Amino acid sequence: MFASICMFALLAAPPLAPVGAAEKILAGAKIQAREGAMYTVGYFKIGYPNGDLPRDQGVCTDVVIRSLRRAGFDLQKLIHEDMKTRFKTYPRREKRPDSNIDHRRCPNQIWFFKTYGKTLTTTVKSQTLSQWKPGDIVYWKLDNGLDHTGIVSDRLNAKGEPYVIHNISQCKEEDVLTTWKIVGHYRYPKS
Repeated sequence: MFASICMFALLAAPPLAPVGAAEKILAGAKIQAREGAMYTVGYFKIGYPNGDLPRDQGVCTDVVIRSLRRAGFDLQKLIHEDMKTRFKTYPRREKRPDSNIDHRRCPNQIWFFKTYGKTLTTTVKSQTLSQWKPGDIVYWKLDNGLDHTGIVSDRLNAKGEPYVIHNISQCKEEDVLTTWKIVGHYRYPKS
């Protein structure tokens, strides 16, 4: 009797929707927005692989790193291993690969995603909104010339533009997609 009740429960339950990388990346970003890590500048010695700062600290690139890690991608290891074989192709580098910092630099992340991810539109207008998907990675050039990055959210503003989860002072989910000049938009993995 118990077995038939269990079998009935299994048959009656709706199938679970498959959870892909984009959904996991977004989930990781949303957790960070709730935790609200404070922007913490500096060079930090961190473990390898899967090294990280304390969860209440970080910068914009840490939002991307932690979000991808939630989906099973260790950007620290991926970039470090790639830099060991293609060191001179990366834009920001020390005298040799440094697993503490290389993956935490926007230019290196951009190069990695251009090479191994899917490059997407940097235009935000009604005709391109469908190309901006939750879990995508966006890079900007701030007004002061610094680089910045975040994860595209599933939350939309009144114009249908997605919010972004980023850390410029504290990790938040905000309506900032078109606030600065967009210089990169990527999806990882490609498929």
